[in-house]
Amino acid sequence: MRPLQITDIRIKKITTEGKMKAIVSVTFDDAFVVHDIKIIEGQDKLFTAMPSRKTPDNEFKDIAHPINSAMRELLEGEILKKYEELLAEEA
Repeated sequence: MRPLQITDIRIKKITTEGKMKAIVSVTFDDAFVVHDIKIIEGQDKLFTAMPSRKTPDNEFKDIAHPINSAMRELLEGEILKKYEELLAEEA
């Protein structure tokens, strides 16, 4: 079985205010999309946060997420690369 390929990354909203910098949708194999991935400014770097919902216990649980670190690194790397490209185009 081959791994899913990222076939599209769409940055929907970019903001300079606050810690959340953008909202992203990622399409895999032109067949499956994950919406509402967030780009967050951390203490020393940007990172991605997967879409989540609030539980009755006021905790946030991911709705969709990578199940291994290799996929998480690939997904985050591609999203942040696209984000940096868009920022450079706007500059």
